[in-house]
Amino acid sequence: MRGRALTLALTGLLAPLAPTAPAHAAPAAAAPYDFNGDGRADLAVGAPDATVNGRSKAGAVSVVYGGSAGLKTATRTLITQNTAGIPGTTEAGDAFGSAVASADLDQDGYADLLVGAPGEDVNGDTNDGMAVVVWGGKSGLSGGREVLKHWPRDVDRYGQALAVADLDHDGDLDVAIGSTGSVSLTFVNGPVTRSGAWQSLGDSGSTLGSGYSLAYGATSLTSVNATAARPTGLVTHGRQPGTGRAITDLVPDTAVGNYSDWLQHLPAGTVSATGDIDRDGYADVVVGSPAEPSADPAGAKGGKVTVVYGGPDGKSTTRLPLVLGQDTPGVPGAAETGDEFGAGVSLGDVDGDGFPDLAVGAPGEDAGAGAVTVLYGSASGLTTRKAASFGQNTAGVPGTSEKGDRFGARVVLADHSGDHRAELTVAAPGENAGDGAVWSLRGSASGTVTSGALSFGPAVTGVATAGAPHLGAALGG
Repeated sequence: MRGRALTLALTGLLAPLAPTAPAHAAPAAAAPYDFNGDGRADLAVGAPDATVNGRSKAGAVSVVYGGSAGLKTATRTLITQNTAGIPGTTEAGDAFGSAVASADLDQDGYADLLVGAPGEDVNGDTNDGMAVVVWGGKSGLSGGREVLKHWPRDVDRYGQALAVADLDHDGDLDVAIGSTGSVSLTFVNGPVTRSGAWQSLGDSGSTLGSGYSLAYGATSLTSVNATAARPTGLVTHGRQPGTGRAITDLVPDTAVGNYSDWLQHLPAGTVSATGDIDRDGYADVVVGSPAEPSADPAGAKGGKVTVVYGGPDGKSTTRLPLVLGQDTPGVPGAAETGDEFGAGVSLGDVDGDGFPDLAVGAPGEDAGAGAVTVLYGSASGLTTRKAASFGQNTAGVPGTSEKGDRFGARVVLADHSGDHRAELTVAAPGENAGDGAVWSLRGSASGTVTSGALSFGPAVTGVATAGAPHLGAALGG
């Protein structure tokens, strides 16, 4: 039932007040993925199928830090469940790194990293799942803590999706964790600290309503305006029972106190990105739907993306959604069956004009070689003006386009250099027979450029190539 799907009343496990030292100004909260607090976004690259100490598909995450020239592959941190201070033990099939998310959870001026391991076996429960937080600091990431699991008997594959948002409007960031089972979405109340008791949200579990299949659960989550300074919401993705068709909803920041009809339906898709594309003060949602109509009636030939513009109560009530595919005038390429346009989406300001731009991955393009399209934001919203497409056969992009690379399966637009222009980071988890690889293309006043493009694979990040690790199957920055 939706009626009691979510109660965001803080029950709190509050310690008694005690005398404190004189107050000092708290450090400003770091932006997501700025793990060392230098003002540049770092990149988290998941390889959930990586072999670790001979254990197949145990999983790993490699973090490459930003620098004045962009990503610095010489400065990176490899994180597995064998890393000192990381909860759990490396086991075959853990799939550590299947999902990543980031925020300055303890508000110490350094962003922290959330990692999902949905294949983790817990107390004999196969694929019970686990989520951990890895702490940021001046020297980067180190140490961690397992995230509380409110309903261990009612979830499986806990950590298959992750997001951070201030869901109860108290100024602290809360963690949303997707899973399968009778509880498909769990909320863990912030602040998330390095030690001490966890806080509690009243009815912290949700089945997301009868429209969501419990077998799939919450397959992907995206936060809306996730900052400590303002209320936030959440975009949820899943599958319909029986048909397996995609379903997408918006949990608006007005959900607190509204215990019925708290989901706003969005166009169906498997992934999303959020940002204020037209800078009107309301968050917009881009939904990627890579499915063909034969697989999902909500799909489109070659895939599509839909921009849902925001309004005071979530979705705009005055502006129609914008639907874009490769047959849309001004969008490069042509819609072909299997292109999977919309499999990866990300928003960031590539050209520094203050309007978020959109990267769209089409990993099925050219028999699975893959491609990425960049579209630009403006005061009127997303436009096709100066739209451009990139692949491994584009001049200046390292490598060679090959069938099965799946270039564009994951995309990120983030400012890794600190020049206020987002780099385009692209993952191709199928590169080199499943080794996987990552590319970074610089932003400029004219848009994404290929000069000085960077590419790296598992060897550079410390991930073993045994057994096809699929580097880049998850990407965050």
